[in-house]
Amino acid sequence: MPTLGIDIGGTSVKAAMLRDPDVFTTARSARYDRPDRRAIVAAVAEAARLVLDGHSPKKLDAVGVCCPGLLDRQSKTITLSVNVPGLVGNPLDAMVAEALDVRAAPGLAILSDANAVAYDVYAVEQFRGRLLCLSLGAGVGASVIDDFGGAPAFLHVSGESPGHFGQLDVSLSADAPLGPDGGRGSLEAYVGAAALMARYGTPDVAERLTVNDEPIRALVRAIRIGHAMYRPHHVCLAGGIGLRLAPIAEQIQSAVGDRLTSVARENWRLTCATSDYHAACGAARHARAHQSH
Repeated sequence: MPTLGIDIGGTSVKAAMLRDPDVFTTARSARYDRPDRRAIVAAVAEAARLVLDGHSPKKLDAVGVCCPGLLDRQSKTITLSVNVPGLVGNPLDAMVAEALDVRAAPGLAILSDANAVAYDVYAVEQFRGRLLCLSLGAGVGASVIDDFGGAPAFLHVSGESPGHFGQLDVSLSADAPLGPDGGRGSLEAYVGAAALMARYGTPDVAERLTVNDEPIRALVRAIRIGHAMYRPHHVCLAGGIGLRLAPIAEQIQSAVGDRLTSVARENWRLTCATSDYHAACGAARHARAHQSH
């Protein structure tokens, strides 16, 4: 039976249909900006319709959904989402059911967008050990996954996250920029899409950045902190910005490793994600695994 993954992102909705263990069909909705509830439901319906390709949503085995923000799992609502305000206070199961035009979303599994990305990256790369995955896009999210006997498990420190990594203070100067939440010098204030837009006039500059540019210097500082906090074997840069940093991945690793704390693991490796659809695919994988337990 097919499984649907839905990624409600900061600028669009992406969907992935998992038919076999590693066979996906993917699609993306039209772009939006700070959508309300109605716009989100319409975007989910559009992306889902494209991947379903005429098949009935009533025949889905399970649905996985991921989105940015703080999740109240009991009520299945997002209580805070800076970049997607239409999520706040609206039960996710009801929104998905409405978008799919079904009475209830089958086997709904909910996780954060950062965790969904990491879940798929961990599977695709066949990692072992601990992964620190940073999702760099409209916002900055983080996920930490450990491998326990072949079963990936998330490290939770604050709610269902390893902490609010995007809000780390990585100030490079006394007049460091303000992040979307008002915090000065946060990682998000340097490398989030809004920050890149404010600095360069466009967020589509990731492929042109160098290790000497402030956004990357701030990212290097954050990853160095991450090594002291989590001691990962692997660091992966994902999201629309992260995966486009692949041309300078080696330089970033070298800058991070320069006199890095001795508590960091030896032979750690930094990579970049390879797909804009990791979150949607990870949501589908997680939903299928959730159904099997």
